Amino acid sequence: MQHPVSATRSGGAATTAARALKATSRGTTSPGCSRAASQHQQQRRPARGSALRVAAAAAVSAAPEAPSLPFRVGHGWDLHRLEEGYPLIVGGVQIPHTVGCVAHSDGDVLLHTVVDAILGALCLPDIGQLFPDNDPKWKGARSDVFLKEAVRLMQERGYAIGNIDCTIIAEQRPKMSPHKETIRDNLCQLLGAHPSVVNIKAKTHEKVDSLGENRSIACHAVVMLLRQ
Repeated sequence: MQHPVSATRSGGAATTAARALKATSRGTTSPGCSRAASQHQQQRRPARGSALRVAAAAAVSAAPEAPSLPFRVGHGWDLHRLEEGYPLIVGGVQIPHTVGCVAHSDGDVLLHTVVDAILGALCLPDIGQLFPDNDPKWKGARSDVFLKEAVRLMQERGYAIGNIDCTIIAEQRPKMSPHKETIRDNLCQLLGAHPSVVNIKAKTHEKVDSLGENRSIACHAVVMLLRQ
């Protein structure tokens, strides 16, 4: 229960502050109200300018360190339009076809997906942020460059591939089955992983939307990273 004197004082302070604000709006203040208004303004100042930067820096320094997790899981997904005049590259393997992926780089839908899965597991920015498609440096770039950087970031943080499961989604043309082993072998080499922990699947889209009409190709990947 609040002491009567304390209640009276707190009530008086609140009344004084209210009078100060009211008087300020009229352009006149009494000496007591001026002090209250000044105190009120001082309380508001830290939310501006340098005070915000100081608060942000304090928050960063007070944030706990990232936990050393025994494993991490990430998901990646990508889709590209298919058009004439472009090569069709999947998993670093060029597949003969009448159309290929429209992209700023070489448009490798599988490697892009794997990159995003690894970056996602590490809680890092995605492939579009690290390698923006408006940067001329990446125009026509091979996608294994992106994957090697993702692997470097993974190893730098003390992780290795536990296992990865990829699903390519394309209609009947071109057939992916004849190329799956070559794709897996190449992906294993890029990841530094044993074939027993890298899986490649291929599915159709049952003639539904752009995937089913052979106007695009997509891929999903789920990766588990293990602490070394």
